[in-house]
Amino acid sequence: MNIWHDMNPKQITPELFTAVIEIPKSSSCKYELDKHTGLIKLDRVLYSATYYPANYGFIPLTFAQDNDPLDVLVLCQEPLVPLCEVDARPIGMVRMVDQGYIDDKIVAVAINDPFYSNFKDISELPSFVGNEIRHFFRVYKNLEGKPTNVTSIKGAEEAIKVIKASMKAYKEYRFGEFKAYKPAYKDGEAITENKEAEKVF
Repeated sequence: MNIWHDMNPKQITPELFTAVIEIPKSSSCKYELDKHTGLIKLDRVLYSATYYPANYGFIPLTFAQDNDPLDVLVLCQEPLVPLCEVDARPIGMVRMVDQGYIDDKIVAVAINDPFYSNFKDISELPSFVGNEIRHFFRVYKNLEGKPTNVTSIKGAEEAIKVIKASMKAYKEYRFGEFKAYKPAYKDGEAITENKEAEKVF
């Protein structure tokens, strides 16, 4: 079984989905999906004195503009173990650019956590939560010489649009209609041929 591809489609909708956790919150280990086996492997230990501000993983049956499953931060009171499935609802998203690629991060809440389950939009959270997430993704690769740029934080409505587009892209990718996205930015400027793709996501 490969958890990226073999999830029941009924469990993945734009408004409610089963996320797969790769990295527990407060961890400095960058675990990631091995796309070929469906297992989790250690990519690296973060080079700086930082840690993931929330449980981090991906949404199965999606394909994002960085040519990976769509990333998700799942807000929960507790760290969740790698490969844990968690039912989640999107409340917002972080849009960032990483090595020229648009790299969206959905922000979701664990619906079975009573502290977070009633939040419907990221604007309802204390501003510190968004600020912490923004800061982390701005600096976590700096000592690797791979600067990132967080361009915006958006609410639930935009997050749902991104999930829908990533689900559609996954079907096209899975059935061989295209192989990969190209970088959308070069030297901080949008590449003309990819501007339309950026609008979709």
